[in-house]
Amino acid sequence: MVLERIDLYKYFGIKRESGAEGYLNAYISHTSNEYCGNRVRPAMLVIPGGGYQMRSDRENEPVAFKFLAEGYNCFTLEYSLNPLGYPTQLIEGAMAVAYIKENAEKMHILKDKVCAIGFSAGGHLAGMLATLYDAEPVKDALKEKSALAKLNAVILSYPVISAFDTHEDTMNTISNNDRALREYLSLENRVNTKSVPAFIWATFDDNDVPSTNSMKMATAYQKNGVKCELHMFKSGVHGLSLATNETAREGDVRYINPEVAKWFDMSISWLKGLGFDFIK
Repeated sequence: MVLERIDLYKYFGIKRESGAEGYLNAYISHTSNEYCGNRVRPAMLVIPGGGYQMRSDRENEPVAFKFLAEGYNCFTLEYSLNPLGYPTQLIEGAMAVAYIKENAEKMHILKDKVCAIGFSAGGHLAGMLATLYDAEPVKDALKEKSALAKLNAVILSYPVISAFDTHEDTMNTISNNDRALREYLSLENRVNTKSVPAFIWATFDDNDVPSTNSMKMATAYQKNGVKCELHMFKSGVHGLSLATNETAREGDVRYINPEVAKWFDMSISWLKGLGFDFIK
């Protein structure tokens, strides 16, 4: 495996504002004529949650390793946190996607098969990448390379979506407590016919981010005729990640949920339906 940490601001020649992060970690499967030849793989960009206050380790590397085992070359995004808000995180996410696509050949990646998965607040960032990839801040930052910022699919895991009936800290941070911006970043209102296909999952009784966020997003997709699959599991605490022992909080069996853990295989099947698979 090839491991690399990329400074996205340095790579794109963009000035980093004070306190910004914006690093991309690459996990690229080794190519060998012994077992896989010059196999070209789809890519998965993992965006952990944490209310834009922190980045959850439970929703980060373990998720990347799970997709690696399914034949994806994977990346994890270290996006900026509070007090920085929009558009910093959107630009960093767009830089990550553009970097992956621009370096697809070198990294043995299918340029038209790049997906992002986001959890909770990371789901909000992934949702911005699905709907606001062509927003003016992205165009201003990336110039002609902004055309590379569009994903081919997203997976939104118990995402923060709406400005209302939502996770207050997440929306307040990303909007800098600006009500007009908060409403703009209510992503169910940003979906249009050019939005990126989405796989969405949540638990009905989520104790932190109301499941109505996922329902609103799926409804917006349906109204705009964009491919979407929604799975609403009957019960489960917020922040389940893979819902397995690997990502459970120590000593808390609520984070091991075999029924909800099925979301992963469901997402793989959905992605294969979109043509996400390796090519030898």
